[in-house]
Amino acid sequence: MIVHLKLSFMKRYSLYIPMLALLAVSCAKVKVPKADLTVTTSSLTYKAGDTVTFQFAGNPDNITFYSGEVGRNYDYRTRTKADNSLQIDFKSFVSFSPIYQNLQLMVSNNFNGTVDAANVSAATWTDISQLATFSAGADNVASGVIDLRPYLGNAETPNVYVAFRYTEPARTTGQNRWVIRSFNADLVTPEGQLTNLAQMATGGWKSVDFKNPAAVWTITSAQLLMYGGAGNVAENEDWVISKPLVVSKSIQPDAGLALKNISKTMSSYQHVYKTPGTYKAVFVSSAIRYNGENSQTQELTFTITP
Repeated sequence: MIVHLKLSFMKRYSLYIPMLALLAVSCAKVKVPKADLTVTTSSLTYKAGDTVTFQFAGNPDNITFYSGEVGRNYDYRTRTKADNSLQIDFKSFVSFSPIYQNLQLMVSNNFNGTVDAANVSAATWTDISQLATFSAGADNVASGVIDLRPYLGNAETPNVYVAFRYTEPARTTGQNRWVIRSFNADLVTPEGQLTNLAQMATGGWKSVDFKNPAAVWTITSAQLLMYGGAGNVAENEDWVISKPLVVSKSIQPDAGLALKNISKTMSSYQHVYKTPGTYKAVFVSSAIRYNGENSQTQELTFTITP
């Protein structure tokens, strides 16, 4: 009985050995298919808003498309850091004669955020008034766009504060009345993409009085107002300071658009470029198996006209 069972087991085992060997040989012979793809278009110049039709020759398992637009740039697919900048602009109005420049635009990247005279004085502030255009009597005078990149410091995620500093000596005539009508702060990527960080209503403004507490900044969601007062008043100094404007240098890598996977076929794809410029469109084709991967890229450079 024992001999019979042993012979039966050996017989079955001898049948499995060739099957396993055949499976091993067949697996070893599996080759990763090529990822060949040829992409063509009728032109390399289009108008903004036109439909670009990409014709495909080849059937790779996967196709990923980088249009070259912001967020879809093949060259930035592994980029996690960027030299982002900060830019501001505002509109101002000064009145009451004699009119003169007694308002300064200040920035700091080491202010600790505690808005009182001692902590404001302890921070390093840079006067950048020369970069802005201020009112000389006209209303809603645009400052122009002011680039704060030189004032960000070396921190990975700098906090930048913007302040308006009002100073007046004791005068026998009336003191100037200043109004900041609007304010805008934008994060700017190296490609010029803007992300708003603050406006007048969201600037988180706080005031601090250094001299003459009878005249201080009035803060509303619509404006910043310093009404200096009539003649024969004391010397005055008052600041109004924004919330921290955070300029992160960490960013998400650009991503491609997955057009095709192994379960479907695709003979063409259409895309619309809405903004004039030059774009490098990149198609990444690939075939992936358990024992390897084949991939290739094809680039086409387009000129998009207005």
